Amino acid sequence: MSSTNKELMALLGGIERFLSEQQKITGNYLMRSKKKVDNGLQTIPSIEGEQNDLFGQTKHTSQAAAIQSKPLSNAEFPQEPWVSASSLVDLDEMICNCRKCSLGQTRTKFVFGVGNPNADLVIVGEAPGTDEDAQGEPFVGRAGQLLNKILEAIGFRREDVYICNILKCRPPNNRDPLSSEVEQCEPYLWKQLELMNPKLILCLGRISAQVLLRTNASLAQMRGKVHDYRGIRLMVTYHPAALLRNPHWKRPAWEDVQAVRKLYDELRAKS
Repeated sequence: MSSTNKELMALLGGIERFLSEQQKITGNYLMRSKKKVDNGLQTIPSIEGEQNDLFGQTKHTSQAAAIQSKPLSNAEFPQEPWVSASSLVDLDEMICNCRKCSLGQTRTKFVFGVGNPNADLVIVGEAPGTDEDAQGEPFVGRAGQLLNKILEAIGFRREDVYICNILKCRPPNNRDPLSSEVEQCEPYLWKQLELMNPKLILCLGRISAQVLLRTNASLAQMRGKVHDYRGIRLMVTYHPAALLRNPHWKRPAWEDVQAVRKLYDELRAKS
């Protein structure tokens, strides 16, 4: 095993121990500071004014605009056969050979998504990595192992939720998605969400949150709030890969996912 792999495994082990220690202290998803959650998280984002989104468009992101967010209309979908898919299985079959952008030529496998098709919690990352490209399943590498541990720490199994990415194909060298790639691929995610109609979305990392919320806000600005995405509640936390690189973020990430579990339970209780 290389020194780099040893370091990554040591980081993963350290984060796992941290999660285990926090469970013993707080329980699976008992919030350590209820006041902080009630005052800091149960709000529509307060990022106001005009900002340029990833597509270079100007977007007004006032609180009122977020509250009035509407589900997708048929006019927003491309006029393509897959739009009529009635299940995730059908949708996967209809789009898995996509070649709309250059990533279709360089991928090993199309990475559609995995998990419970009726999940009330959908987890969205930015794009597949090397392991995901090889196996055709999102979050199966070291970051995926950590994600599984995080989910277990707040009382979820991987099969309880649905996990997917903005892009369905791996960008070369794991670079950030290009706006042109997002533009071609994001409608597939829209359709996935339409078919599942989840109660809550958890975005992992800055890029997936910026895409869905149409903002250039920083991760720090987007964390700690409950956003509205076309009528679906949305929260943001660190990408597991970022936690492997910087274990100092594990405590705020732990607070984030406890807040996710709390909101999830509240939404389920109301339904």
